[in-house]
Amino acid sequence: MHEFLNFLQHVISGFQAMSVWEYLAVVLSIAYMLLAMKQSAWCWVAGGLSTLIYTLLFFNGALLMESLLNFFYLAMAVYGWWQWRQGAVTSAKSIQVTQSTLLVSSWSVAKHSKLIVLTSLCSLGVGYVMDNHTYADFAYLDALTTCFGVVATYMLTKKVLENWLYWVVIDAVSIYLYVCKGYFPTVILFSFYTILAAVNYRQWHKSLHSSTSK
Repeated sequence: MHEFLNFLQHVISGFQAMSVWEYLAVVLSIAYMLLAMKQSAWCWVAGGLSTLIYTLLFFNGALLMESLLNFFYLAMAVYGWWQWRQGAVTSAKSIQVTQSTLLVSSWSVAKHSKLIVLTSLCSLGVGYVMDNHTYADFAYLDALTTCFGVVATYMLTKKVLENWLYWVVIDAVSIYLYVCKGYFPTVILFSFYTILAAVNYRQWHKSLHSSTSK
């Protein structure tokens, strides 16, 4: 009980210490998740703006890979907007490619297995470099969330269903990092993210089932 009260006090203190820009980043991040649930391309606009703020926040907090990851998110927000708005699908009755809304798809277990192994190896390499040649805190965990975040973000731009399962794990690990760094309001945000990622998976799964049954 005492530990919970201490955590609650840290959360309240963290919210009191937050700037207007940090609050804006939180609002934009939540908007991003809710719009993504609806498969609205505007989620990339909200997400892109929020990353501008978080990139500086994580850099100042010595989470270098998290900062770099958010810079990557900004670039992917532009790509995601274009991809979702201009997703090309090929008609089953024609060779012509027509412009349409990008549909939700799913990757095989074998493909995900290879992807997880390769990304894990990559994160170990990046973590080693960061641990030995930079001042980064929690280098290996930071690298893990970064490398898998890159993969999951690319999957999201392609509307691959399983990206949300990746995000559940990434967000859970990120919560631990933010607790250790004292970013308690962000802990609350990412706890909400974890729940929304699970909800989004369910919603997209329904969308996939609906599109394949037609």
